[in-house]
Amino acid sequence: MSFFEYALIGFFVGIVTTAPVGPVNIMAIQHAVHSGFRQGVFVGLGAVVADTIYAAAAIFGISAVTNFIKGQIDLIEIIGGALLIIFGIKIWNTHPHLSRNGKEKEHGFLADATAAFFMAITNPGAVFAFVAIFGGLGDYRPENGDHFGALVMVAGVAAGATTWWVVVSASVSHYKSRIDDLWLDRANHIAGFLLVLFGALIYLKLALEAAALI
Repeated sequence: MSFFEYALIGFFVGIVTTAPVGPVNIMAIQHAVHSGFRQGVFVGLGAVVADTIYAAAAIFGISAVTNFIKGQIDLIEIIGGALLIIFGIKIWNTHPHLSRNGKEKEHGFLADATAAFFMAITNPGAVFAFVAIFGGLGDYRPENGDHFGALVMVAGVAAGATTWWVVVSASVSHYKSRIDDLWLDRANHIAGFLLVLFGALIYLKLALEAAALI
């Protein structure tokens, strides 16, 4: 695969892993509603740093482990697909709430970004999500030893996550009067559906490969 394809896959992964509405998304939306586009992006950038660290740890960790368990790739994909489906269902059934009581005090870039970073980096589910996704990519993941390809994919994740925060902050600051809990529910339904779909596609790929061997 080309480096462009690795970047594109990483970009999609970055969006899918960032889209579920959790504490950081709530924080970013609150800042965008009360303080404008810039503060929402500041919050998101802190989370991007954490997600990039987790993505790098996941993809390089999987590449290293795969050197020793090449015969277990199908098992990795089966487990990864199951985790994605479970995560997707959990996100679909999560009902976040957006507190909009009063006007929030605007903080500086470092304060908002740092708070979001620690909220994201202390989320144990994030690293498992990245491991599940990268483990399930199979041949669509950079080969073992292709460190530059892995870096390109990680850069794609960072770009996808950053794009998500920019789009969300711009949309929320522009349509802030329409943002409510129902809007957050719909966002989680979309993210949950995409994760379940990704897991289902992994199983479809495995089924097609098995059928080809018969």
